[in-house]
Amino acid sequence: MLRTVLLTFALAAAPVAARSADLPDGFVRLRDVAPAIQHDMRYAGPHNFVGRPIAAYAAPDCILTRPAAEALAAAADELALQGLGLKVYDCYRPARAVADFVAWAKDLGDETMKPEFYPRVPKSELFTRGYIAEKSGHSRGSTVDLAIIRLGQKPATPWAPGDPLADCALPLGARFDDATLDFGTGYDCFDARAHHGAAGIPAQATANRETLKTLMQRHGFMPYAEEWWHYTLADEPFPDTYFDFPVTAGP
Repeated sequence: MLRTVLLTFALAAAPVAARSADLPDGFVRLRDVAPAIQHDMRYAGPHNFVGRPIAAYAAPDCILTRPAAEALAAAADELALQGLGLKVYDCYRPARAVADFVAWAKDLGDETMKPEFYPRVPKSELFTRGYIAEKSGHSRGSTVDLAIIRLGQKPATPWAPGDPLADCALPLGARFDDATLDFGTGYDCFDARAHHGAAGIPAQATANRETLKTLMQRHGFMPYAEEWWHYTLADEPFPDTYFDFPVTAGP
């Protein structure tokens, strides 16, 4: 009888997707939980505000705590009924990647990507304006940067070093086209127009932000006021732990 009870408990506790051996307990790769969600992992490549791959991003993979990944999968399933889907830009972020951002921000001479990502913000003010910080909630594993896409839409043409840099706050069609719905700015746009409730963006972009916000809140995530793309699971499993294992593609 005891053996039967233990077996029943083990089966009930078994995860939907097996944990990768190289990840800490409680973490999964989003591809294993929600394979339909698109990945555009900006910090594993050069198209970000630094202009190069960031420390500890060894692969363009989204890693999240299991509760965050499963909540995101449910959100994507709901969107699919409307012919829409999700694209993720960043998920778990190693602490050493955050340190890489901090070191870059202190190098005031490196403004390679300023024309696209922070054209109106002096680099010397990135800390005081809150765009760069010593710690990031992403390192706790339950924060995700994302946008909504149309299912079946042709993927974006990847940006490559040497391609033109367009102001991230320009209208859709004038800024970089990452094949998402219009949210009023591009991703990682250090600009007031990226804030929730910002003035000066098209009505459709405001509506799209509200759609994303409502969806994510319904599935247990909280928005971040200064970035329309940034959401954190309200009931995150590691609220006080900042991890530093690398982002890899797995064994």
